[in-house]
Amino acid sequence: MYDIIVVGAGPAGLTAALYARRADKSVLVIEKETFGGQITYSPRVENYPGFNVMSGNEFAEKLIDQVTLQGAEIEMDTVTSIEGEGGNFTVHGKDADYNAKAVIIAAGSKHRQLGIPKENELIGEGVSYCAVCDGAFYRGKTVAVIGGGNTALQEAIALSEGCTKVFVVQNLDFLTGEERLQRDIEQKDNITVILGKVVKELLGDKSMTGIVIEDNAGNTETLDLDGIFVAIGQQPENEPFKDILEFNEWGYIVSGEDCVPSGAAEGVFVAGDCRTKKIRQVTTATGDGAVAALAACRFIDNL
Repeated sequence: MYDIIVVGAGPAGLTAALYARRADKSVLVIEKETFGGQITYSPRVENYPGFNVMSGNEFAEKLIDQVTLQGAEIEMDTVTSIEGEGGNFTVHGKDADYNAKAVIIAAGSKHRQLGIPKENELIGEGVSYCAVCDGAFYRGKTVAVIGGGNTALQEAIALSEGCTKVFVVQNLDFLTGEERLQRDIEQKDNITVILGKVVKELLGDKSMTGIVIEDNAGNTETLDLDGIFVAIGQQPENEPFKDILEFNEWGYIVSGEDCVPSGAAEGVFVAGDCRTKKIRQVTTATGDGAVAALAACRFIDNL
C-alpha cells in the first residue's frame, strides 16, 4: 500500500508527488496518456517564474525527472474508479488495482477541439488554445478567435492589444458572452465579429496560412490568418470520479483553495484544472499540487 496515489501526471499531479516525496511519503503517480498534461501543447512557456523561455515538453520532462529522482513511482494506466475510505482506498485501473492511504485527483482538463483535419498537426504552428500563453507570439499579425463566449471575447480583447487584426468567428447568430464584453469588442477598431459561420478547413502545411469558414447555406469564405485561438470551452477529465465527488454544472470537481473536494471522503484531495477555480494556468496548477500534497501528508500523519 502506498501512502499517496496521485491520479494525473500534469503540473499539479507531479508537483503533488514532489512535495509528498519530500515529506517522505511513498507515492504512486498514475497517468493514462501524456506526462505533463496540456502544457506539452505549448511550444513556448514564458510565464513560469525562474525560466525565461522553455517548451512545454521541456517543462514536463524537467518535472518528471525531478519527481522520479525523488523516488516517486509512475504507472501508465487509466483510472476507472476509486472506492474505500481514509487510510484504505482502492484505485481501480484498466490494468490493475492500487491501494493507498490518501488519494490526490489531478486529472486535469482538456481544451475542446474543432475536430477538423490538420488541427493537431498545426498546434504550435498557428493553432493555439490559450491567448495568455501564446498571444505574444502573434504581435503585429492577423489572428482569429473561434468561439463567442466569455473566454473567447476576453481572448479577442487581449489579442487586440498586440495584433494588427482580430476576427471573432462564432457558429451561432449571436455572441453568448457577457454584454459588457460585447460592448468592449464593439469599441475595438481592429476586431471584426463574424456570426453564423463555422471553421471547415485549416490552410497551410507546416504553418497556418488561413482558414475556410462556412455558413448554414454552404457558402464559404477564406480568411488569411497567421493563427487561430480555439476558445470553445474545456472538458474536465473527471468521469471516473462521478460517484464519489460533487461536480458543478460543467463537470468540474467542487473545491476551494484548500483542495478539499466538497462531500468527499476524508483522505481525498483535488488539484489543478479539474477543480472549480477562476484561473487555470500552470502556476496555479503547481500551487494546487503543493497545497493538496501537504494536506494529504497531514491527513496521513494523523491517522
